[in-house]
Amino acid sequence: MEMNEAIHVFEALSQETRLSAFRLLVKAGPEGLPAGAISEKLGIPHNTMSFHLNHLSNSGVVASRKEGRSVIYSASYDAIRKIIGFMVKDCCSEEFASIREDKKKGCSVIELI
Repeated sequence: MEMNEAIHVFEALSQETRLSAFRLLVKAGPEGLPAGAISEKLGIPHNTMSFHLNHLSNSGVVASRKEGRSVIYSASYDAIRKIIGFMVKDCCSEEFASIREDKKKGCSVIELI
């Protein structure tokens, strides 16, 4: 991940409504949630929520898809892995944190020292 991409992600997540929506979508899993359900769960008006979801989508941390008349939003787990990897690889000293690939489990492991 490049510095400008990371800045764009952090900017998108640095607002309370967007961070709350993102956290809700991470918890919802890969199937995601309809925009209306996100709005209801967070108590945010639909048009305001739409603005924030669009912002998250433009930053790449949220994806959307149409299902009938609904727009379903889901967290982009690939983007999450990239931003966490960026923080560990580019921002942490090797004496404090490292990231390694666990080929057996097929995942990345972050070790905080």
